[in-house]
Amino acid sequence: MIRKHKTLGIYLGLFFFLLLLLLGINTGETLAILEKATKICLSCIGLG
Repeated sequence: MIRKHKTLGIYLGLFFFLLLLLLGINTGETLAILEKATKICLSCIGLG
């Protein structure tokens, strides 16, 4: 019985992850995150 609940939790977590991933892609957040990551990395190594 415990294994069944654990499996259900894993599937629910995966479902919500995919749902939020798709929402982020549809709203254009991927470009904003990529730009921020580039700025942070360049400033951390002293190039920006």
